[in-house]
Amino acid sequence: MLEKNGQIEEIRKKILPPDTAAQAACRQRWNSVAKPLHSLGKLEDLLIQIAGIQRSADIRLEKKALVIMCADNGVVEEGVTQTGQDVTAIVAENFLTGDSSVAIMCKETGTDLFAVDVGMASDTKVEKKKTAYGTANFTKGPAMKMEQACAAIAAGIEKVQELVEACYDIIATGEMGIGNTTTSSAMTAVFLERDPAEVTGKGAGLSSAGLERKIAAIRKGIEVNRPDGSDPLDVLCKVGGFDIAGLTGVFLGGALYGIPVVIDGFISAVAALTAVRMAPACRDYILPSHRSDEPAVTMVMEALDKSPCIDAAMCLGEGTGAVALFPLLDLAAAIYHQMGTFEDIKVEAYEDFETAGT
Repeated sequence: MLEKNGQIEEIRKKILPPDTAAQAACRQRWNSVAKPLHSLGKLEDLLIQIAGIQRSADIRLEKKALVIMCADNGVVEEGVTQTGQDVTAIVAENFLTGDSSVAIMCKETGTDLFAVDVGMASDTKVEKKKTAYGTANFTKGPAMKMEQACAAIAAGIEKVQELVEACYDIIATGEMGIGNTTTSSAMTAVFLERDPAEVTGKGAGLSSAGLERKIAAIRKGIEVNRPDGSDPLDVLCKVGGFDIAGLTGVFLGGALYGIPVVIDGFISAVAALTAVRMAPACRDYILPSHRSDEPAVTMVMEALDKSPCIDAAMCLGEGTGAVALFPLLDLAAAIYHQMGTFEDIKVEAYEDFETAGT
């Protein structure tokens, strides 16, 4: 069991900074490739970041995983969603059969999908690391107990350890949980000290009246529970969800075990921010993917100091945005590994005025 003051502090101590020599070697390789300097923009930056994480300029992206944390949220009692909790279990099992959007994307990109039940309200065929059968309704009290939050975080860390031992090179994050844009908005309002109306969207197609109920539920949850914005675990316990807790563990585990972890959309971005608030050094192990259509995602990305590569107004969730980044990384890696240098084609190399400070 992860303990609030014990193991989180141990995780902080064990996170190593990225390998700057590997990053420098990767940057040098990019600058030698026979194309205009920095012309692949953020893709070059991401590969340099990955080189530092993998501690080698010989970047590996062959074995990819998507981890989807599945959980239910008691706040759906407040009418904050268009569908009921039963949809969580239905979609979660569709991950296993391939009958979901992200499962199809995983097949096309050569990504292995791992759905994890970290707190669904019912039992399914999905891998169980269940903390409880859904959270409590946070308008009436804390969403979860401290030990439950720690158990869900530990489940995420454990999943990363399993994938690292199975020689995966990169992990994308996803989630499934009806009501989880409500919990994410609540946590964002507390972390960023924003009014709930500023950070709350319609999620999966709410009406205007539904949006007002959602904002009201978030306001009430914050008023009832008074989460401490300086204590990320307190915020998670009081107005968060088990899926966010599990993903927080995945981001912490990525830093602990030295593997890049990709943010998907709003929910996983909030989990990334929670992890960074717990252990700031894990930020260097987190990669952005896309800018989702949720109103608060830009605020969260700015708080993480991350700039997404894809801006396609996506808001599907499940890890779809994170998996969409993989083909772009593969294309960049192909150029990085395969393209000849200026010396090879006997053309004078570009001068790097940017690095030279000119």
